[in-house]
Amino acid sequence: MHLPVLLKETLGILLKTQGGIYVDCTVGIGGHTKAILQKDPTAYVIGIDRDPYALKLAQENLKVFDGKYSLYQANFKDLDQVLKEEGIKEVDGFLFDLGVSMLQLKSDRGFSFQRDEPLDMRMNPEDKKTAYHVVNTYSERELARIFREYGEERYAEKIAKAIVMQRVKKPIETTAQLVQVILSVIPYKHGRIHPATKVFQALRIEVNQELTSLEVALEKTVPFLKKVGRLVVISFHSLEDRIVKNFFKKHADIFKVLTKKPIRPTIDEVRQNPASRSAKLRAGEKI
Repeated sequence: MHLPVLLKETLGILLKTQGGIYVDCTVGIGGHTKAILQKDPTAYVIGIDRDPYALKLAQENLKVFDGKYSLYQANFKDLDQVLKEEGIKEVDGFLFDLGVSMLQLKSDRGFSFQRDEPLDMRMNPEDKKTAYHVVNTYSERELARIFREYGEERYAEKIAKAIVMQRVKKPIETTAQLVQVILSVIPYKHGRIHPATKVFQALRIEVNQELTSLEVALEKTVPFLKKVGRLVVISFHSLEDRIVKNFFKKHADIFKVLTKKPIRPTIDEVRQNPASRSAKLRAGEKI
C-alpha cells in the first residue's frame, strides 16, 4: 500500500491549531488525512483526488472518522470549486503530496515500465487524453519537447525520432512496446537509471497536465488560507520543486517560508519506504 511520505514532518508543520480545517489536495487512499484526524480528532479534512479507485479505498480507510472529512473526485486545480461546494471560505492549511501513488503504479494503467500494460497513464480514467494518444499522434518535435522539458531527458530527440519511425509501421500500444523502442536507441547499462524512466515521467506529466495544474492550484490556495495558515507541498522531482520554490518567492509578501531548504526524508524512512527517497517538502505560513 502507499505509505504517506514525510508524515511526521508534515503533521508538525501543518497542524498549528486544534480544530482546524484542512484540504488534502492529493488525498489518495487517505494516509495523510487519517494521520491528521488521529492527531487532532477535532479537525475537519476535505480530500481531493482525481482517481476514483483511490477515493474508494480512502472512504474505507477513513470510515472511523465519519463526519470529520469529505471526499471529492476532482483535479486540485479546481479546489476553489470544491471549497465553494463545501461552503468554506477559509482554511487552516493545504497539503499537496505530488507525483504518482503506489496504487497507480500497481494498477493496469501503464504508469510503470516494469510491466506490460496498455499505454494509458490517466490519473482520472474519465479524462480523454491517454499516453497512447500522445505517443501515436504527437509530432516528433512535440514528443522531443515533452521528453526534454518534462523528463529532462538528454536523448529526447533521438527517442522521439525512434517512436515516430516505429509507429509508421505499427501503433505503439503497450508499455513494453514503448520500452523496446526506447532501448533500441538508448541501451540499458546495469546499475544506471533505466532509459525509460524519464520518458514515462514526461508522458505522465503531459497526459495529466500535472505542472500546469500545480501552478494553478498553488495560486488558488492564497485567498482561502487564513492568516498564519500553512501550505505544505511534497514534491518528487525538480520540475515540481522549482514551481513550489518559485511560488513562495513570487509571494514573499504573503508567505513566510518555513523551510529555507527543503526537508528530506531520513535514512530510516528511505529504508522503510524507498519511494520516499526523492521527496522534498517545502512549506510556508501566510502572513
